[in-house]
Amino acid sequence: MTTIFARTLLAALAFAPPALAADPWAHAEVVTEVMLDNHFEPDHLTFRSGQPYELRLENRGKDMHEFTAPTFLAAARVRDKRLLANGGTDIVVQAGKSVRIFLIPGPKGQYDLTCADHDWDGMVGGITVD
Repeated sequence: MTTIFARTLLAALAFAPPALAADPWAHAEVVTEVMLDNHFEPDHLTFRSGQPYELRLENRGKDMHEFTAPTFLAAARVRDKRLLANGGTDIVVQAGKSVRIFLIPGPKGQYDLTCADHDWDGMVGGITVD
């Protein structure tokens, strides 16, 4: 009887679904981007490809600002795409507010960062994915 039970158990385990992957966001590295009137602090962000991040966008300016990075955001795995605006090209942050977005950057490369409403006034930066 034990042999039949053991064979049945082994057969069942062979066809069992793989264990669920651990939550990739549980150990996300925090990166903070401060949006001031007409500039980013820092003006350049660096991420590692495939690493989970919690990107904290803090608008400390008096105007609404946008984290506009269409190519970067399109290539990234974003946990909650509802936080993306304008067809997924940017993240809007109202004056005095903050937004947290969890993402995993895509391929290595250089990406443009602007505030779509204030790039004409120098609110530009860059993103590097290593």
